[in-house]
Amino acid sequence: MFTQLTNIDSAFKLSRWVTIAVIQALTCLSAYVVYQSYRYAAEAREKIYILSNGKVLEAWGAERKDNIPIEGKDHIHTFHHLFFTLDPDDKMIQDGVNKALYLADASAKQQYDNLKENRYYSNIISGNISQELQTDSITLDVNQYPYRFVYRGTLRIIRATSIVYRTLITEGYLRNVTRTENNSHGFLIERWNTLENRDIKTINR
Repeated sequence: MFTQLTNIDSAFKLSRWVTIAVIQALTCLSAYVVYQSYRYAAEAREKIYILSNGKVLEAWGAERKDNIPIEGKDHIHTFHHLFFTLDPDDKMIQDGVNKALYLADASAKQQYDNLKENRYYSNIISGNISQELQTDSITLDVNQYPYRFVYRGTLRIIRATSIVYRTLITEGYLRNVTRTENNSHGFLIERWNTLENRDIKTINR
C-alpha cells in the first residue's frame, strides 16, 4: 500500500514538473512571438511605397537626423537653381522666384527686390538673355544649429553675341520648419548672403 502511495506521489510530482516546464516553454514562445510581431510591425512602418508612372516602388524610411546632410544640400541646390536659372520670360522668372522664396526667409526677398529695382530681370527679358546655374559644391555643417552652409556654383549667361561665365558663392543657415507642399524638405534658408559673383570667362558667339 505504501509503495502504491509513493508511486502516486512520484507520478504527481513528475506531472507537476512537466506542467511547469510546458507552461514556461509556452510563456517563452508567446514572448518570442510578441517580440517578432512588434519587430515586423516596426519594419513595415519604415517601408514606403511610391507610385511613379504607374509603377510601385519600395523605399525605406529613416530618422530625420540621418538625412539632414542629403536633404539639406538638396534644399540649398533647389533654392539656388530656382532663384538663378532664368529665361527671357516674365512668367517663368516669376514662377521660379516665387517657388524659391518659399524656401528662404526675408533675406532672399531682399535680394530679389534689389535685383528687380536695378532692372536685372527686365534686362534679361529685353535682351533675350538666358541664365543657367551649375552647382559646383555645397558645404553644410551639421554639427551646429542652425546649420551653416556655403554654396559654390557657376553661372552661364547666354547673350546674343557672347556667353559669360560667372562664379557664384553664397552663404547662409538652415533651420528646421514644418514640411509643406511648397517646402518638402522642411528647411528654411536664413541670413542668405552673396559672398562672390564675378566674371571668370567670356566666349564670343
